[in-house]
This record gives sequence, C-alpha cells and structure tokens, in this order.
Amino acid sequence: MTVPPVELDDLADPAAGFPQATREQWRTLAAEVLRKSGWDGSPDEAEAALTTTTYDGVAVAPLYDAADLPAAAGTARAVRGPGAWDLRQRHADPDPAATREAIQADLENGVTSLWLDLNAIDPAALPAVLDGVLLDLAPVVLDAGPRTAEAAEAFLRLTDGMAAGAALPGGNLGADPIGLAARTGATVDTGAAVALARRCAADHPGLRAITVDALPYHDAGGADAEELGCSVATGVAYLRALTGAGLTAEQAFGQLEFRYAATADQFLTIAKLRAARRLWARVAEVTGVAGEPGRQLQHAVTSSAMMTVRDPWVNMLRTTVACFAAGVGGADAVTVQPFDACLGLPDAFARRVARNTQSLLVEEANVARVADPAGGSWYVERLTDDLAARAWEWFREIERAGGMAAALERLVPERLAATRARRADNLAHRRDPVTGVSEFPDLKERPVSRRPGPGLAVTSGSVSGGGLPVMRYAEEFEALRDLADAQPSRPTVFLATIGPVAAHTARATFAANLFAAGGIATVTSGPGTDPAAIAAAFRDCGTPVACLCSSDRLYGEHAAVVAAALREAGARTVWLAGKGEYEGVDATLYAGCDALGVLRATFDDLGVSR
Repeated sequence: MTVPPVELDDLADPAAGFPQATREQWRTLAAEVLRKSGWDGSPDEAEAALTTTTYDGVAVAPLYDAADLPAAAGTARAVRGPGAWDLRQRHADPDPAATREAIQADLENGVTSLWLDLNAIDPAALPAVLDGVLLDLAPVVLDAGPRTAEAAEAFLRLTDGMAAGAALPGGNLGADPIGLAARTGATVDTGAAVALARRCAADHPGLRAITVDALPYHDAGGADAEELGCSVATGVAYLRALTGAGLTAEQAFGQLEFRYAATADQFLTIAKLRAARRLWARVAEVTGVAGEPGRQLQHAVTSSAMMTVRDPWVNMLRTTVACFAAGVGGADAVTVQPFDACLGLPDAFARRVARNTQSLLVEEANVARVADPAGGSWYVERLTDDLAARAWEWFREIERAGGMAAALERLVPERLAATRARRADNLAHRRDPVTGVSEFPDLKERPVSRRPGPGLAVTSGSVSGGGLPVMRYAEEFEALRDLADAQPSRPTVFLATIGPVAAHTARATFAANLFAAGGIATVTSGPGTDPAAIAAAFRDCGTPVACLCSSDRLYGEHAAVVAAALREAGARTVWLAGKGEYEGVDATLYAGCDALGVLRATFDDLGVSR
C-alpha cells in the first residue's frame, strides 16, 4: 500500500477535510442517547435535560462553544494568577519541639512558607518553634484568633535581630476580626487589626497584617459565590477601616491577603479563584488603585468540609485534585491538608505526602509554568463570569444590610443555613456522593488513629455559641458507621437475590453498597426463585430485615410470593431494590432515594438505638 505524502499545509489545520459539526447535530445525537434511558423529549430539549445547576444557581451546560465566551474573557489581566505558587504548610501541634521538627522537615523538603495555628500553639513558644528559620526567606503566616495581638508582638520581637532593611516577604500577622466573629460570634473590633496594619506599612515592608479568611463560610456549607461575596464584603470593610485610620488606598490594599477553600470540584475551584481576582480588581478600580497594588493576594486551602474520617486514604485523591485546581486557578499560595487531618494531628508520612503532592504538580507536572492555563476555555470563562456575577449580587446585598459585620448577625447565617440544608439533602440522597463513605464503603477497613489535636484547618463555633456552624460532608454517614461498629455484632440485612446471577447482581450490589454506607453488612440467599429456600436462608441469617433484589421482570413474577414467605419466616421489614409497588413490600431502594433515611429506619428495625 502506498502512503500519500503529507503536505505541510495539511498540518496547519488538523480538522481540515472533516465536515463541520454543528450544535444541532450534537443535540440530535444526545437526544438519541437520552431516549435509551426512557427520556422522551425533542432534540431541542436535550441540552436543557443535561444541564445541571450549582448551589449558587449557576447553570452548567453539557456543551460550550465560542458563543458562550463572555465579552471580557480570555485576555482580562484581572483574572490571571502568578503561575508559580508558594507551597505553604500548616502547623498546629501544641508541642513546640514537635512543631519545630516538622517545620524543619517541611522547609528542607520543598515547603516555602509556614502557616502557624496559634490557637493550638502558645504564642509564647514562637521563639522555640521558629528557631533556625530564616524569616527573610521563609514567609510566616499567623492564625491566632483572639490572641492575634499577642502573637503578632511575639513574632515581631523575633525580627528585632534581623539586618537593617531586611524585609519579611509574603508573611501575614493574620488579624481578621470579622472572620473571628464568623467563627465564634465575637463582637467585631477592627482596632487591633488597624494598628498592626499601620505598623506593618510603616516598619515592615513585605509583611501584611490582615487575612480575609473565607473558610468559615465554606465550612458552614456555603456555596462558592457566597464564599466570594462574603470575602469581598469583608475586604471592603477592612479597606474602609484602614483608610479611615490614615492609610492610603494603595497601602490598605497592600495589607490584605485572602484565604479560600479549594475543593475536589476542580472547575468550580478554578473559576472561583479567577472570579475572586476579577471581583477584587473591580473594587480596586472603584477606589482608584490601578495595576499590581490592587491585585488580590490569594491563599488556597484544600477544603476541610470534603475530608473524611472513614477511608481517609481517599483524601489524598481529593486534595490532589483540589491542589491542581488551586494552582491552575492562580492561587499565590496553596496549603494541602494531610489526608489524616480529620483524625487529629497528622503524622510525618501524611505531611510528607501533602507537601510532595504540591512538589509533583510544580516540578514534574509543570502546572506552575503557565499563568492562567484555563484562560480562553469557553466553559471556564463562562463559569468564571457567571460565578463573579452571582458573588457581586451577594456582595451588594451584604452592603445594603450595613456591611459584613452587620450582615453576620442575621443575613449571612440565614443564607448559609439555606444552602447548607440543600447540600445536606443532596448528601443524604447521594446526589453529592462521598467516595469511600456514602459510595463504595469498605466495611473491612482498618481504623487509623492519630494524636488528638486540631488537624484540620476548620473553623470553630456553633449556632448555640454564636458562631457559624461547621459542616463536614461525610459526618452523617460516618456517625452511622460508628454506631454500627459499636454493636456487639455487626448489623446485618438479608438480600433475597431472586433469579440467576445475571438478573440480580446489579441491584444486589447497589443494595449492599447502600447498606454498607451505614456500616450494615449484607448476606445473600444465592440464585434461585424458590420462596421456601429463600425463606430458609433468611431464617439462618438471623436478621429481621430483608431486601428483594432482581430484575423488574422477575419482580412481577416472584416479588409478592417471596415477600410473603419472608414475612412468614419472621421478617419485620421487606425492602425492594428498584421502583414499583408490590404486595408485601414495605418500601423501595433506588438511585436518588434518601439513603440516610433508609439507614436510620433500618437501624430502628434492627433494634439499634440511635
């Protein structure tokens, strides 16, 4: 066979020679696929059928083209991050010697800045903790909550011996009175934060005084635009306080650093960080600050809310995706939380994996070599634009309520509570799956234990204490797992697998996975349709709860008689995996059902006290 020569002109356009595809053609093909699942709509409706909506009400379409590109997209400098980012590791071990050892290991193995939780570490221990750290090379970020002034003084005393004119590049004293109010319900008092900012502006070039921490709103179950709007409103409140105390607008902007959550939803994280810079650039434009002085400095932290106690190894995957998204989204600094952070103080192995996650993305995957690699993507640009618009609306609503401090009294908690309720409902129905917990749980996993301590960078506070509540997506399922593990013998449900293996395997697997999400084991009857044999296997199992598993066709022939046999054998409750009504069946399990409700009802039927 003779291969024709390839002309260079043919390589200029790889799509040359192929027919031009249209959106209408795609809709027709998509409609054909949807009809196989029972959907009955026209091709014009296919796109809407496949569109999802975020918690902010932003529509995410299944297909984007050039027509979806916003007018300000692509070359807008305001959304671009620096490309390369700072590898920032958090430390919260109250033992100064252990913290110093961990800090030295981090700095010797790729970490470039430190985040110290001085709610856990005594500020008086800072000299011991930072012994040997070159403060003019390794930026230090403090997080001391109500002890911010004390911690700042202790840290600044350590700089007295530095060479004249030496700067503290990239560091932050962590003052955040509004964030503290969000966490704990404390009264907002910006006096100490303003004093520290004036001191930094005058005496410590490169050191910032204030952190605008948006993590409390994310940890309370808030959506991305809600997190953004709260952060912008908080930043504006600090700008007012700082300029009112005599700082210029440029000096005020230079005292703020923003902290956001990065989640395993990589595209929303990328869009959120890009939208945050666009929003803050708009604030800078309105206040007359142009260029680099008005650029938002961002610190992205892998989400505490998405972390799990059960199957914590999966957290490595979550944080890797979140870190990638934070880097692509343009964060200036990124903190990857160790996979065991939910369990207490992370061990050395977990800390090593966390920092190497970043090192791999920077050094091997070369993610940091390109500034704004998602720029120009039709999908990411549209998502950024829509998210920024929603966040700006929320920011204006907060401003109309009197600003962020006033909005924390009622508006913000009520808005976040509504989003948290919708999120909790989706988690309960497994529309928002949690791998290793609500989906694909491992009942044989070995427990992992760690020293007690604040492993997660999670906000404290509760509704009763006045602060915003804290939500972790897996906690309701994990509570049921703990309850199951505490029983003398593992709670068990009998699966009546009707018919041959090919007929019942899919639904038996589904049912076993659902019950395992609550720590409940399952025992199957094996293939067959004989009601007496299935009932005998049920009696041998010794549980009062059964679930029928088979195909719709076999349900029509056997469900009622098998359910009756199970009742006669002592079944208290008979479930059915699938949909439909059958005599003798109490309720059904199906994709999208209230899994938490099913599990709690099953615990009640098994006589397990909740």
